[in-house]
Amino acid sequence: MNYQFAGKVAMITGGTSGIGLEAARQLLAQGAKTALIGRQKEKGQMALLELASYADHVCFIQGDVSSVNQCQEVVEKTAAQFGGLDIVINAAGIYMEKIIGEVTEDEFDHIMNINIKGTYFICKSALPYLRQRGGGAIINVSSDAGINGNCLCTAYCASKGAVTTFTKALSLESIHYGVRANCICPGDVDTPMLTQQLAEADNPEEYLRDMASMYPIGRIAKVHEVAHVICFLASDHASFVNGAVWTVDGGLTAC
Repeated sequence: MNYQFAGKVAMITGGTSGIGLEAARQLLAQGAKTALIGRQKEKGQMALLELASYADHVCFIQGDVSSVNQCQEVVEKTAAQFGGLDIVINAAGIYMEKIIGEVTEDEFDHIMNINIKGTYFICKSALPYLRQRGGGAIINVSSDAGINGNCLCTAYCASKGAVTTFTKALSLESIHYGVRANCICPGDVDTPMLTQQLAEADNPEEYLRDMASMYPIGRIAKVHEVAHVICFLASDHASFVNGAVWTVDGGLTAC
């Protein structure tokens, strides 16, 4: 599909790997100038090497979304680098499996600060810039865990549930400025986050088979499948889509 992003400027938190990096690749291929936001400089440099064919249209901006000040800074730097802002994708996130009785206050704060606080304040900082361009699109990456509760994931579910309902509430405010806000809720996706989960499992192959068996479609997602949905929601093809909670989970939440 031709998403027609020529002349558009996008920023992607968590843009140096996984879903965020693949979304960047697709945006760049369709003509968008794109800023990758991430905490680690080395990962940012590696991502730029992967996207070297788009060197004039992509940059890495180091920043930690758990800091309100840094949320403001990365938005300002993106707009300064490319002359404005049209698309905001909040893909930064962390995962944790732990029973509630073992979750510490520091662990709870950490997952909330990245998954929901960062999403919230990136959106807050970006809205004035989107308004200056006459509108735009915000896509927040939630999770199937932001719709249904998952076993051993109380803190993660709380953070992603907040992303889901925040996006719906934001959509009612932002549409008055011509800015559409939607969220996607992927299930398990073949990303570095999943690789880390598998590395911590006693039997990674069995763990992956069990995970895939939960999905009616019979497998987990590939990053390009999720990124295509993000790009659709960011494009004018989705001009009447606002406040949507878009599941990309192979039918998992339909069960």
